[in-house]
Amino acid sequence: MKRVIQKTIWEWGQIIFGLLIFSFGISLTIIANIGVTPWDTLGMGIANHTPLNYGISMTMISLIVLGIDLFMHESIGFGTIIDACATGNFINFYIVYLPIIPKNLVDSIFMMITGLLIASLGQFFYMRSAQGCGPRDALLVGLGKRLYKLPVGLVQIIIYGVVLCLGYFLGGPIGIGTLISTICSGPC
Repeated sequence: MKRVIQKTIWEWGQIIFGLLIFSFGISLTIIANIGVTPWDTLGMGIANHTPLNYGISMTMISLIVLGIDLFMHESIGFGTIIDACATGNFINFYIVYLPIIPKNLVDSIFMMITGLLIASLGQFFYMRSAQGCGPRDALLVGLGKRLYKLPVGLVQIIIYGVVLCLGYFLGGPIGIGTLISTICSGPC
């Protein structure tokens, strides 16, 4: 029993550590101020029209997506739940308290790419715990299974397109950084 508890604590520690790194990377992409990822566009768009801050709006989106994942009978783990509840708030914390402001477009692009690389490193630590993928990734897997005639990459593009359009119509920021993040996220 003691071993199980130690293993669980270790895995949850990996999840939190990974999500803190991931969130730091995503916060850099937001602070770059040249457009954000499709999901962040939606979160910021919702925050523009509600009393919710970005972190809470992203948590609400994640919980809704988590509900869809459960409806599709996708396997989720403690990592999925922790991700849904914590990531948006971690990012919001970094956005508020990081004293970094890019000086020009080159700095912003560098910050965007650096943020994506750091976020990918965080995903590595998070996923290494093997406690379930994030809610948005589970959505991609679930839809990919149901739209089996479409390549999973196309399913991801469709999801990004829908989310980006919703975010855009809600006033979320779109720019060159949105394009960079959409193209570079997968390879990173």
